[in-house]
Amino acid sequence: MKVYLDNCCYNRPYDDQTQIRIHLETEAKLYIQEMIKLGKVDLVTSYILEYENSKNRFSHKKQAISDFMNAYESYYVGAERAEEAVNIAEDITLTGVKNMDALHVACAVLAECDYFVTTDDRLLKYQTDKIQIVAPEEFIRRMEAIDK
Repeated sequence: MKVYLDNCCYNRPYDDQTQIRIHLETEAKLYIQEMIKLGKVDLVTSYILEYENSKNRFSHKKQAISDFMNAYESYYVGAERAEEAVNIAEDITLTGVKNMDALHVACAVLAECDYFVTTDDRLLKYQTDKIQIVAPEEFIRRMEAIDK
């Protein structure tokens, strides 16, 4: 099973943990990371994730995210597929999804991911038959249902 975590997922543990929603999403995201480390799911990353992470103004966050992606990625969508990603993303942006978010989804589609995990409410509203877009907690619920 292939999973793509978008940039907001990677940064969720660094957000204000006093907000219950953020705390729960963080715990779920960290649990997904453990699933990845244990080889229960395959992590997909992309040139878009690298680009967005490179813009992180906090070097310790940027490095931790980069280290995780590099250590555990099973599949990488490189810049050589940028034209394909842009073509897919153009259709997605017509639904109101922001360009960078659409490029993330496009990369996940190109990698034939089963799930795209995000904490972005606007992106969670976008649905397609090409990939399942879910919040971290929903991803865990679905994985637990599969395990039963």
